[in-house]
Amino acid sequence: MPTLASHIPAVPASGIRRIFEVASRLDDVIGLHVGEPDLPVAPHIIEAARQAWAEDDTNYTANGGIAPLRRAIVRKLAERNGLHVDVEQVWVTVGAVQALHQALGLLVRAGDEVLVPDPGYTSFTMSTRLLDAVPVPYTLRPDREFLPSVEELEHLVTDRTRVLIVNSPSNPLGRVFPERTLRELLEFAREHDLWIISDEVYEHFTYADPHVSIASLDEDDRVFTAFSFSKSYAMTGLRVGYLVTPHGLAETMRTVQETTISCVSVPDQRAAVAALEGEQEHVAAAKRHYLENLEAACAALDARGIRYLRPTGAFYLWVDVSHVSGGDVAQWCEGFVVEQRVALAPGSAFGRSGEGWVRVSLASRREHILEGLSRIPAPPA
Repeated sequence: MPTLASHIPAVPASGIRRIFEVASRLDDVIGLHVGEPDLPVAPHIIEAARQAWAEDDTNYTANGGIAPLRRAIVRKLAERNGLHVDVEQVWVTVGAVQALHQALGLLVRAGDEVLVPDPGYTSFTMSTRLLDAVPVPYTLRPDREFLPSVEELEHLVTDRTRVLIVNSPSNPLGRVFPERTLRELLEFAREHDLWIISDEVYEHFTYADPHVSIASLDEDDRVFTAFSFSKSYAMTGLRVGYLVTPHGLAETMRTVQETTISCVSVPDQRAAVAALEGEQEHVAAAKRHYLENLEAACAALDARGIRYLRPTGAFYLWVDVSHVSGGDVAQWCEGFVVEQRVALAPGSAFGRSGEGWVRVSLASRREHILEGLSRIPAPPA
């Protein structure tokens, strides 16, 4: 009997999806475990996709995406991110997940090492393992304001290290890295001749420090950047993202896109064009909505003495439940969703340092957020 590739068992399962599966078998669950915006897609975006279907615009496109979308992305990058790129550096992907995996697939071989944030988005580790490379966690700790330490990175880097993954605003912490931190990370990557993959999916949602694209500070062409329409425009199910590459990779990217996805659905791409070129007030309104949810959630936790990290970006709240989770927050979350009908993402799903914490999505209805938080036991007085 043939067997799977020997490295496949090392690919970790998603701890978030585990809670998702348990919750899907239950009734009346308050879902605070996934980053699913509770706001509707703007009408002009829906209309663009509808028109594409009505016109039977459903054929193959160029591997990199339709020209109007790539050009719109180039304009957006210049205006919002300070990135001045040409069309052949922009590649439309099946969400940011494919963009991240595509970038890693270009950069690592079996046994290579990738520096990943801990806590950090689950796909960073999963994709690295799927490519038979080795994730090496670097910690984001409360005593450092959840910012990376170059001193720690210096102790972790080896002659097998190829990539540093950076995520700002971060998932799950909601931490926005200031420009000085990004410059320090670039200098570290330069000294050790590393690539950087930057996940900037939550770029539109910052509440204190402004979002800065690390590629806008890069002078060596060593940064790949993953963006997405999913969170900013509530288009999670349409699966449209894009990867911005360094110069000179057009022929390589055409090949890897062809062998993985060929191209993204045309109606979804036309919806993405409408998202970028249409009015942006609904994005600003979403940001206000999430900030109001954040304020309400923080007030509720403060009133009950439950510790949390106040985010400066994204739409998550990182909540300390170590007083009740008994050293196994994943198991506690499974019991909590069954007994209390509230689904939370266990912090350990995002790395070892997430033990004792849970990630709470603030993209849900406010009354659901407050009710869900009210069911978390308060610490003893």
